[in-house]
Order: sequence, then C-alpha cells, then structure tokens
Amino acid sequence: MVLKQIHQSYTIMVTARELIMKILVTGGAGYIGSHVVKALGRIGHQIAVYDNLSTGHAWSVLYGNLIVGDLSDRSLLNQIMSEFKPEAVIHFAASIQVGDSVREPLAYYRNNVAATMSLLESMEEHGICNLIYSSTAAVYGNPTVIPVKESAPLIPINPYGTSKAMGETIMRDLAAAADFRFVALRYFNVAGADSDGELGQAYKNPTHLITRALKTAHGELPTLTIYGTDYPTNDGTCIRDYIHVSDLAEAHVCALDYLLETGVSEEFNCGYGHGYSVRQVVDTARGVTGWRFPVLECDRRPGDPAALISDSSKLKGLTNWTPRHDDLEFIIKTAWEWEMTLKQSLEV
Repeated sequence: MVLKQIHQSYTIMVTARELIMKILVTGGAGYIGSHVVKALGRIGHQIAVYDNLSTGHAWSVLYGNLIVGDLSDRSLLNQIMSEFKPEAVIHFAASIQVGDSVREPLAYYRNNVAATMSLLESMEEHGICNLIYSSTAAVYGNPTVIPVKESAPLIPINPYGTSKAMGETIMRDLAAAADFRFVALRYFNVAGADSDGELGQAYKNPTHLITRALKTAHGELPTLTIYGTDYPTNDGTCIRDYIHVSDLAEAHVCALDYLLETGVSEEFNCGYGHGYSVRQVVDTARGVTGWRFPVLECDRRPGDPAALISDSSKLKGLTNWTPRHDDLEFIIKTAWEWEMTLKQSLEV
C-alpha cells in the first residue's frame, strides 16, 4: 500500500474550500508546488505529493504524504490513483529551464509531454477528471501586443514553451473527447518566498534574475550578469511582470474552486498586469540587501522580448483571486529573508 487511508469520494460541484478533498500534486516538492501544497494543507485537504526529487526537496513538503516516484512509472502512478483516489490533480512536474530545453529538446519533450500523457492516461483509467495544469507565458513566444491576453496566438520560440503549449493542446483535445476538464495557469515571472520563512527557491543553478541578484549580494555569485541594455524601454533593459509565489499559490486554489464550480476548462494568465525593468529589480535588490553588488552588462540574449506583461483580468473576473503581495520590494524582501535562511542552514 502506498497510502493506507482511503476515504469516500465527494460530489464535485462544490468549491475546494467547502469540503476536505483528496488532491494529488505532482512536482509538489518544488518551488511553486510546495507553496501550493502549503496553501491546500492549511485549508485542510488531504494531499499526496508525487515527486522524483530531481529538483524538489523532501523538506519542502509541509503537508500530506510524499511519494518519491517518476511519472514514467505507470505501475506506481496507477497504484496511487487506485489507493488514494484523488478527486483532483495539480500537475507541476516538469523541466522548466529555457536554455536547457534548447540544448536538450528530447529530454524536455519526454519529461513535459510524454510524462504528462502518462499522467492523463492514468487519470482517465481511474475516472479522475479534474486537473490544474502548470503552464507558462513562454507559450506566447514574443507577443506583439502588451499586455498579453489569453487569446493571443501561441507561438513559442523554444522547446520549453512548445512542450507546455503541446500539453495544453492535448488537454483541450481530451476535454472535447472525454469526461475531463482542466485549467491551465500561464505563469509570468514567479518570485519571492513564503512570508513565514518556511519555503522558497532552492535550485542548484538558479536562472531567475531576483534569485541571482540576491545570491550575488551575499557573495555566493561573484557578479550579476544582465543581458541587453538597448531595448526600447525607459532604461534600455527588459521589462517583466513579477508575481509573488504566495499569490500564485492562491491562484491555484481559486482555479480549483472555479473548475469544481463550473466544470468548464479554461486558461488563465497569472501576473500583476504591470512590469519592472531589469535595472529596477537590481536597484530594489540593492536597497533591500544594503549591498551595491557588481553588475556585468552583456549583449541581448536571442529571443528575449523587450517587455512581457500579463493581462490577468480574466483570472480576476472569473475567480475570487485577489493578489495581496503586488509590491516589488516585498517580493524581494521575502526572497532575501529566505536566502539568508538557506545560507545559515548551509553554514550549520
């Protein structure tokens, strides 16, 4: 037995806050997944976290049961579905580094597409029809209209974005053919950390601007490299829409509420609807940390749009999502406090 306790199923057409549900979270030991697990656990849901710990950490699973396994292991996956009998699945498990996807496209399609198909097949086999899907703004590629609406063309420019767009396409086709429904949440730039100090980013080789800036501030990295200072923006650097990870976690709970209440499949952008330039992020990080860390300016990277900002009015209009941490200084402050916690734990 993977999990010993099995409880009766509940009627679906209610919200995730009105009853205790059984929810399977794939990739729930990762950065975003662990924050969502905490949000669900605080409500009182029964949670099974399925993660191969390739980038996640067992210590980050604060609620529920952690099962170490890969989505390619259909035998284990089917066993969990049969014994735990989840009423919904939240699917985070994926490879997410754009650069790596360009260098290793087959690995990304295997992990992000083939593994997702394995999950969907197992769900269908066991009659589980509700899925929240972790998607990305990378499905839009270089959008021509800013802010970006969900109706914008999906023209990804790298294998990572393509793999996520393919996942959404597969789900739309499945929803048209079977008793299945999903919400795809398209993340913009996720940053920050749990304000309780329990969770945050812990990647071995982080690529996120804020995390790299903070690691430069406390000396883990020698220099922060920024790419491109000649974009058609106010200060010449790229502008991005940063969303605090806890607000994003709440968006998952609201998306699950929406799916259970309506039974309608949807795609939602997850962002604040405005952006900050790279220089603004650097200046704010220097202010929060008190360190004027060194910055190296380099040429643009291929494929980086000048600005990428979400139109999240659809998420706000169709769900009860109300962001609480729309403040760059707060985002960086929570991330900095988490970096200090990590640094101290490594020194012990």
